[in-house]
Amino acid sequence: MEIDYTNIKVIGFDADDTLWVNETYFRDAELEFAKLLAPYETANKIDQELFKKEIENLPLYGYGIKGFVLSMVEMALELSNGNISNATIGKILEIGKDMLNKPVELLEGVEEVLLTLSKDFRLIVVTKGDLLDQERKLEKSGLLDYFHHIEILSDKQEANYSKLLNHLDIKPSEFLMIGNSLKSDILPLVNIKAQAIHVPFHTTWMHEQVSDNETQDKSYKTVGNLLEIIPLLSRKKRNAMVKND
Repeated sequence: MEIDYTNIKVIGFDADDTLWVNETYFRDAELEFAKLLAPYETANKIDQELFKKEIENLPLYGYGIKGFVLSMVEMALELSNGNISNATIGKILEIGKDMLNKPVELLEGVEEVLLTLSKDFRLIVVTKGDLLDQERKLEKSGLLDYFHHIEILSDKQEANYSKLLNHLDIKPSEFLMIGNSLKSDILPLVNIKAQAIHVPFHTTWMHEQVSDNETQDKSYKTVGNLLEIIPLLSRKKRNAMVKND
């Protein structure tokens, strides 16, 4: 079924793994953490327990690198029965600092897409995570001038999006969200009658994965990369011209 984007006036972009690389750094950090904890447990068990700890701590720490590092420290203490050395704790903290100091690596086509779409639409960023870290990445990205508004949410549930759209006086029918996470960027928008385009990233955090049943009968578009969005939305002009004839 063809999706009509004619009414779209505002486009929201997720940030991490939609505009720039992010999840890859977490996977690398998990591998380093498993090496540090190798004397105490297998890599697979460490990975499983760390994920459980992250989910357990989400209500306390929220999303982002700082909460991830705190979960690693807590997991190291538990798996070692409190015997982990100060030196190893220091290495865990260094993993976190290294993540925070990573360069912002834009994904293919990001600037071309933003430049093109900003001529016809109002663009905003809707992301979640640690406020300071997300602000830092946005500043380093060189993309700030494309956006009319930046919103860093504690979570991306239907209520969060509805509150944001209401605050910005945007009708759901006039809003399109673009992101890599079906759970956070796509399904909540579809459920509040907005539009959404899914741009998958090559790796997805387990917490962001959804089942086929959750996506069944949901109306959204999936594209291979951001550049495929340009011709989809350029139809807006053509459709509007046809309607006005």
